Amino acid sequence: MSEILVETHGEVVRVTLNRPPVNALTLALYAEIADIFEEIGQRMDVHCAILGATGAKAFCAGLDLNEFMAAKVEDDEARAAVVRRTFSAIRHCAIPVIAAVNGPALGAGCVIASVCDIRLASENATFGLPEINVGRCGGTAHMGRHIPQGLLRRMFFTGKPIGAQEAWRAGFVDSVFPLSDLGDAARTLADVIASKAPLGLRLGKEALNRVEFMPVEDGYALEQTYSTRLLHTEDAREASRAAIEKRQPVFKGR
Repeated sequence: MSEILVETHGEVVRVTLNRPPVNALTLALYAEIADIFEEIGQRMDVHCAILGATGAKAFCAGLDLNEFMAAKVEDDEARAAVVRRTFSAIRHCAIPVIAAVNGPALGAGCVIASVCDIRLASENATFGLPEINVGRCGGTAHMGRHIPQGLLRRMFFTGKPIGAQEAWRAGFVDSVFPLSDLGDAARTLADVIASKAPLGLRLGKEALNRVEFMPVEDGYALEQTYSTRLLHTEDAREASRAAIEKRQPVFKGR
């Protein structure tokens, strides 16, 4: 049984963690996730990705503790590099990535959700950073992009998770749905995103990632350079023509 399922539906690719019961992450699984998202970024037939998980017991409970306990301390630096590559591959995937969080997202699972572009959650989803409970720390650099410092530090120092509604109020989660509706909601949103100009999505995401921590004026100036690059594409001209002619644009990805 494959521990990650990759399915393409039209212009949307769905990546599903499939390691029951709680989709815990081994080092090999981290590396496979990185490989998958780097490959997705090279594909020109898909324009949005959904990252989800099987079952309802957990989206991802984080690092596989059995493997962690068996690992040697001297190997920790190399293992950490693999984990960083995974988070980077998702965050910097060339196309937008939607997290469909169907249950607890703990530790690395919470960080995986945080490096996606948009997070949708089921009502039973929780988000936690329990590293302090197992003698570790980490994840706060990514989570700190989304939530206030007070909440971030409470989550870390107590190790206690927050529920989907609190995550929504904090702005971490975009929308909350009944578990039975989560998959359809993610697909509906992904279809809307995937219908946009492919190059606009790719250049737009790259621009968003680059300007995120820049001063506003500098960031806007950089963003304008991406806008100028888009003006030279056929799809940009097609988008303008379609808007004037009040019809759906037909994009060619060039």
